[in-house]
Amino acid sequence: MADSSSLAPDVAVGGWPGRALGWARRHLFGSPANTVLSLAALWALWLIVPSLVDWAVVKATWVADPAACRAAGGACWGFVAEKYRLILFGIYPYEEQWRPFLAVLLFIAMMLVSANPRFWKPWLGWLLPLGLVVVAILMWGGLFGLVPISNDRWGGLPLTLILSVNGIVLSFPLAVVLALGRRSQLPAVRAWCIVYIELWRGVPLISVLFMASIMFPLFMPEGVTFDKLLRAQLGIILFTAAYLAEIVRGGLQAIPRGQYEAADSIGLTYWQKMRLVILPQALRLVIPPLVGQFITTFKDTSLVIIIGLYDLLASTKAALSDPQWRAFYVEGYVVAALIYFAFSYVMSQYSQYLERRLSSGVRRG
Repeated sequence: MADSSSLAPDVAVGGWPGRALGWARRHLFGSPANTVLSLAALWALWLIVPSLVDWAVVKATWVADPAACRAAGGACWGFVAEKYRLILFGIYPYEEQWRPFLAVLLFIAMMLVSANPRFWKPWLGWLLPLGLVVVAILMWGGLFGLVPISNDRWGGLPLTLILSVNGIVLSFPLAVVLALGRRSQLPAVRAWCIVYIELWRGVPLISVLFMASIMFPLFMPEGVTFDKLLRAQLGIILFTAAYLAEIVRGGLQAIPRGQYEAADSIGLTYWQKMRLVILPQALRLVIPPLVGQFITTFKDTSLVIIIGLYDLLASTKAALSDPQWRAFYVEGYVVAALIYFAFSYVMSQYSQYLERRLSSGVRRG
């Protein structure tokens, strides 16, 4: 048999080429099926990547000149440089766009703080609502010398974050209550929760938004009305809660009966049992589907265009309404897609980190 060091000296030496070759053998060429799929993927990349780089970089135009973009034949990133304010902030007044910019930074800071286990302290429950109040003051104005801006002029990324973050945060407690209610021993409570969950899960979000915008005001007393943003936010919260409730219920059903009996044996009340024993285990089991629903909610905010709200995707469409830039719609949608992807990818990676952290804690116990 030939000496393995003579065939792959890098592997024997243990340098990075050897480690890379070993990883490729294990993960890409470990079986005939993997080898065929890996070669097919490499062939597809060979066909796609050079053309993509040629369009996006080599022939790209970075100057905001439509004529130069058409002459170059590549991507026109000058369109993004020209219209980025409209894409990111919608029709919010130009001279006041520092306020939604700060609101976006504050949203990102709140998400980073709440995602770090070192900050999981009781004060965090007060900090996040305070942050949302600051965001509302920045966006609405009317206080501390800020010019009042009605929410029908909000748009772009701030509006997407407001609808999605509030929809996720406010729907989750309602979802937990609905999941517990669906497993309740009280027939009336269980029936109401089942009706709510099945009713909201049986209709698409686009119809919920339409009903919230058009039909909901018809059922209100004369003279009582809510603006479109609040109606859309309420519809997203109620809709998302129904889906999250079924995910939480799946986690509750996965908990062994012995956990319930053990909690009862030490004299815990129902709410103590759920808060201290059952819910922590159930939520840990359903982290992947929960985050999947969070990502879906974040992306589904693009549907609010049907009721006249200009989220990130709608603001991109508005930027493309300029006739001289209309031919470069691909660049605009690429930028919007990258923003959606960045937030969704971070949520996905964080869910995997959180799942590993909580699972390792269980193993140590």
